[in-house]
Amino acid sequence: MPAFHAPPASPCILARLDDAIAVDKPAGWLVHPVGTDAPDLVTWLGADGPWAPVHRLDAGTSGPVWMARPAAVERWAARFRDHEVEKVYLTLVYGATRDHGTLRRPLQDGRRGRPLDAETRYRTLERFPADRPRWCLLEVRPVTGRKHQIRRHLQGVGHAVVGDDRYRPRGKPTVPAFPGRLWLHCASLAVPGMPVVTAPLPPELAAHLEVLRGSGRPAPSPADPGTADPA
Repeated sequence: MPAFHAPPASPCILARLDDAIAVDKPAGWLVHPVGTDAPDLVTWLGADGPWAPVHRLDAGTSGPVWMARPAAVERWAARFRDHEVEKVYLTLVYGATRDHGTLRRPLQDGRRGRPLDAETRYRTLERFPADRPRWCLLEVRPVTGRKHQIRRHLQGVGHAVVGDDRYRPRGKPTVPAFPGRLWLHCASLAVPGMPVVTAPLPPELAAHLEVLRGSGRPAPSPADPGTADPA
């Protein structure tokens, strides 16, 4: 299956305050070290540290992450925990979605040992192909912040995220020019009283959209892991 292979991306600083900093995290980077060889933001910021993350962003997801000085972590984290922050994601999913929708389904929380209320809102930006859609580009706004909420909610209604090898699509759908990563990007974070932090769509995802729009010539590459048989 064709795909793009972008050069390894590096984080960049999107905004800096006295006690917090916003970093654009590439896909494949962790937020903090976990004892593996995977790169992480805390180590990357080490010379300018100490910084600590105030919210989560999955390793496979790209986009802005707010980090804070130790004395300010709890104050910043509370804003995310209390759902004060407006988050906007872009994702490519399998299937033909409605123009817009709200997904309300409790999600099991492993740490608390019970399901927690969860709400995700979306609207469809583009359909590919337009006449008989097989994939759709969505703008997604999670109201709550449960673990893997967007991926679990969309997979639960038959619209798994392209490239998701954990919450797999039904059957074995394929996608041309698969970009070799989870197709989920945090486009912006709006913290009350602060400028909105935005992160551009990574080049490999932007190039993939151009192929789906019919204006690219992809080169051969491995298959989408989201279409593989479960291990």
